[in-house]
Amino acid sequence: MNRSFKGRSLVDGVASADLLYSDVPLSFMGGVDPATGVVTDTHHPLRGQSAKGKILAIPSGRGSCAGSGVLFELLLGEAAPAGLVFAHEETILTLGTIIAEELFGKSIPLINLGDNFQQLSSVAFATMRGNEVLIGRDKAESWDAQGLEPVDIAVGDFSLTAKDRGMLEGEHGPAPRAAMRVVLRAAMLEGAKDLIDVTQAHIDGCFYTGPGSLQFVRKLCELGAQVSVPSSMNAISVDERLWRKQGVDETFGEAAMEVAESYAKMGVKRTFTCAPYLLDTAPKFGDQIVWAESNAVVYANSVIGARTMKYPDYLDICIAITGRAPNMDCHVEKNRAATVVFNVPADISRIDDSFYPALGYLIGHMAPNDIPLICGLQGAGVTLDDLKALGAAFATTSAAPMFHILGVTAEAKTAEQALGQTTPARQVELSMDDMRKAWSELNSAASDHVDYVALGNPHFSLTECGRLAELCQTKGRKAVVPITVTCGRDVYARAAEAGIIEKLKDFGVQFINDTCWCLIGEPVIPPAAVNLMTNSAKYAHYGPVATGKGLHFRSLADCVDAACTGKAKAMPAWLA
Repeated sequence: MNRSFKGRSLVDGVASADLLYSDVPLSFMGGVDPATGVVTDTHHPLRGQSAKGKILAIPSGRGSCAGSGVLFELLLGEAAPAGLVFAHEETILTLGTIIAEELFGKSIPLINLGDNFQQLSSVAFATMRGNEVLIGRDKAESWDAQGLEPVDIAVGDFSLTAKDRGMLEGEHGPAPRAAMRVVLRAAMLEGAKDLIDVTQAHIDGCFYTGPGSLQFVRKLCELGAQVSVPSSMNAISVDERLWRKQGVDETFGEAAMEVAESYAKMGVKRTFTCAPYLLDTAPKFGDQIVWAESNAVVYANSVIGARTMKYPDYLDICIAITGRAPNMDCHVEKNRAATVVFNVPADISRIDDSFYPALGYLIGHMAPNDIPLICGLQGAGVTLDDLKALGAAFATTSAAPMFHILGVTAEAKTAEQALGQTTPARQVELSMDDMRKAWSELNSAASDHVDYVALGNPHFSLTECGRLAELCQTKGRKAVVPITVTCGRDVYARAAEAGIIEKLKDFGVQFINDTCWCLIGEPVIPPAAVNLMTNSAKYAHYGPVATGKGLHFRSLADCVDAACTGKAKAMPAWLA
């Protein structure tokens, strides 16, 4: 039967193709192969299926801000879906498409179908045209999505300053013009009415994902792009000073360094960290900023109380060039309110540091598009490192840009403050069974054997380095299993000055700077290793796909114990 469902066109176009449907959100970064379009996320029901040339229907993206870069890579490499249909607003994947269209004339149609999305659950073939999804075997007229001319931007009643208009009209050069077009299309897409100034940027898309990422930065450099606000650089694909010694492929290493150097030419500081909140330049409460990198966004909003949306890769550098961001999402006070309440199990006791990332991972699954208020942790002594771990895990499974913890985070001193004028859509009583389910999903290793311990996703803080040194010293012996920490150069320098690095190296700990575990593979990770252990729920999620290894998720103390014994301890007491 031929039927038609109307939604909202995010990027115009026409496509007719087989339809691939899932009611589970999907992170393109770490979840879709950027070269082939095959779904690789081991936790996703579409794993192993190819989205190339198909209409992919998913509720939304989730997880990494780098999903936009992966879709961009697919578009430039001719391996993209024929179109994308969503149930919710979706910024990250939409912006990947817009930027490919603006800079390289390549695009696919995207539609938010809203409440009609579930009507596609049993559909095998569909056509996308404008704001409609048509069900039936009739194909639409062919549509050439290659070599498109830039679309006309109807500004209408959108408020632009004289400088905004000057950039849009090319008065400040081709790079600000291209960047302003992208920023303005993003703003209008999300319903913003004006732009705001930002005080700083953190650029996530500075790692090498394939030829597309190189084409993007080369294009910006050819246009003479320069950032207009202080900007830091995320972790890159290699340790700049060690990658050759580590045996990294020369072609890959050179490409990775060209991407990083291109951003440096644009004025982005070579900070090379996925934890910019640990830098001396970290923002303050209320600052309007543009940060990408999902864990950093969540930490900035939730813990610091700065204002940023979950910016897609490549939109971040466009805003850094113009200095102007859409006045929407978490930049606006009313949009920061909690929309769902979670109560932690009342019978939890004797928790260790593995509790917080497991909790964040679970809540992200259960609230993939909501800002949660977490209750029941008042007086639990939650540390900044706990919040870092919880936020990174939450950002892995949720598309939301922040969370609140009652009595702990910056804007949740009271429930009334966290909820604002919002009445939560639901209240969820978490159970120990819920926690055990999340724990099980984070542990993919088939045996208790441990071949390698990977710490620092996100990058380790100075206090985490100190805590690790204390745990290592209590063992009274050295590691028999390789144990490696990734951290930013600044944290490493401070830890070395405090004598912590020397103590850790005596135990057998190795260090990698500049890059992060989601970007590290063989030969840095020994090819013979079968099972890895980590204290990061984020890495326990992404690691199986990134490395092809089994992952154990445990507390930091259990990771140190495994480095000495080569075995993983059983489920922790608080969970059992």
